[in-house]
Amino acid sequence: MYDTILVPTDGSDPANRAVEHALELAERYDARVHAMYCVETHRYGEPALSSAEIVLDRLEERGAGMLNELAERAENVGIECNTNVCHGRPWEAVQEKGDELDADLIVIGFQGHGHKRTARIGSVAERVVRTANRPVLTA
Repeated sequence: MYDTILVPTDGSDPANRAVEHALELAERYDARVHAMYCVETHRYGEPALSSAEIVLDRLEERGAGMLNELAERAENVGIECNTNVCHGRPWEAVQEKGDELDADLIVIGFQGHGHKRTARIGSVAERVVRTANRPVLTA
């Protein structure tokens, strides 16, 4: 049913639940997981020898660390996992990566770190659900 599962993460609790679902599905269906973390450059601009560059470098390191832990967890249970840190608007990056991979499923947390209202879907998840041309599972 699923060969390729895309799971974007920002390290939030809902994103961590999405990672768990993605890994469970990958194990069940013998699927490959593609994990991604997107540095929101529209908030800071692209790096160009400024304080924004320092912030972006730290965000990249944080994202790479999360993805490395995720890949290690996946490999420990026999799941192939590729990782990617990118720059841009997260919802657009998720769409582009899903299209590039021709992912069978996107598994995304229903809200991320930037969302403060617990009963509402976050803006990134909402845009991915609304505009994706493939199945999306929110956790």
